[in-house]
Amino acid sequence: MPRATFPAAARLHRPTEYAAALSGRRVARGAYFIVTAHRTVTTDQQKPTSSTPQARLGLVMAKRHAQLASTRNALKRVVREAFRAQRLALPVADYVVRLHRRIENISLTALKLAARQEADAHFAQAQK
Repeated sequence: MPRATFPAAARLHRPTEYAAALSGRRVARGAYFIVTAHRTVTTDQQKPTSSTPQARLGLVMAKRHAQLASTRNALKRVVREAFRAQRLALPVADYVVRLHRRIENISLTALKLAARQEADAHFAQAQK
């Protein structure tokens, strides 16, 4: 059984990759995040890092929605971990998770817990 890691090949890197993924269909919308997905056909010009196509993740955490860098970084870590845990079960697509709502004043621990539950639910919905 392969390990559920989060290699560089499982990330979106270029603005063109983000633009293509954001033009895809909306998979889910919740209290904090909007998840969009764009099915991909891999014709990668770069060095092939793996022989099979895989799900890739991009994150957009706007400063206007989360003022503190520590909040934005915590949200990114939580979403990356949720994606890493379910990456192998997801359909092959480019996923972008966007923060769409201003973060209220709650503790960072409570925010991480709520964000993880929402991210898990969104990725489980994307598996369907």
